[in-house]
Amino acid sequence: MFVAGVSTHKVGEVAQTLLGVAPSASTISRLNQTLTQQFKGWRERRLQEHWRIVYLDGVHFSIRHGDKADSTIILTALGVDLAGDKEVLALRACAEEDKDGWACLLQDLRSRGAIHIDLIVTDGHEGLLAAVSELFAATPRQRCLVHKQRNVLNAIPRRERGDVQVELVGIWSQPSKQEALTHLAAFKAKYAVRYPEALRSLAEDEVHLLTFYEFPATMHRHIQTTNAHSEPVQQRETAHRSDRRVHHRDQLPHDRLGDHPGYPFAQNLGVMHVNSDCALPGTIAHIES
Repeated sequence: MFVAGVSTHKVGEVAQTLLGVAPSASTISRLNQTLTQQFKGWRERRLQEHWRIVYLDGVHFSIRHGDKADSTIILTALGVDLAGDKEVLALRACAEEDKDGWACLLQDLRSRGAIHIDLIVTDGHEGLLAAVSELFAATPRQRCLVHKQRNVLNAIPRRERGDVQVELVGIWSQPSKQEALTHLAAFKAKYAVRYPEALRSLAEDEVHLLTFYEFPATMHRHIQTTNAHSEPVQQRETAHRSDRRVHHRDQLPHDRLGDHPGYPFAQNLGVMHVNSDCALPGTIAHIES
């Protein structure tokens, strides 16, 4: 109700129906102010410097305003810390997904302290990739394999997708990167003439398809896709804490990814500026009295 921007009178009517109590307009206004302050504090909170993984994805919503419905995109950054626990780092509402929106979100992460990221997981949106390449150029990136698989199969006749999908998934199901590369080459040789558009789609951002092999095998299924964003809240809350972790400390290599000279932290440190054109995401909608 607050986000929808309804009047205090209507909020009172709904509260009366649900709770049997109709709060006064002043009470509702104070509640809105409190929620706005809490949201502002969450949005501007200081972040840890080092994150094991950051997933970036745009979530599409249709928001109704009376008889009209507008499409809104929430740009999201979901982080995984060194203990393996997930945390929503930032949200940004946009009318459309583009480079400027993503650049503002990434600059916001930097300004709040998150400058050391071991892996970024993304889909193939051009604006997102451009923003990541500018602000976290040295950070390894994994292309979402679920999105990639969908894009490739869209170029295959429906009746033939089953067999092709098995071979495609088989590429990144191999136990080692070298074996995956061998299967990738075989897939290309087999379908290059028959499905050129599918191969063109597969080749886009190909260098980032197999980045996950640089991490422990126990982490692979967690970092191959941005779908970590859509994991049901109920599932996360009812699962045992250890099951909700992407990894455990004893599963990580002694030399963390990038601990060599030129580690992403050092290289990314040079992009600490915050674009003044990036307005902070809006507060909770104003409630009319």
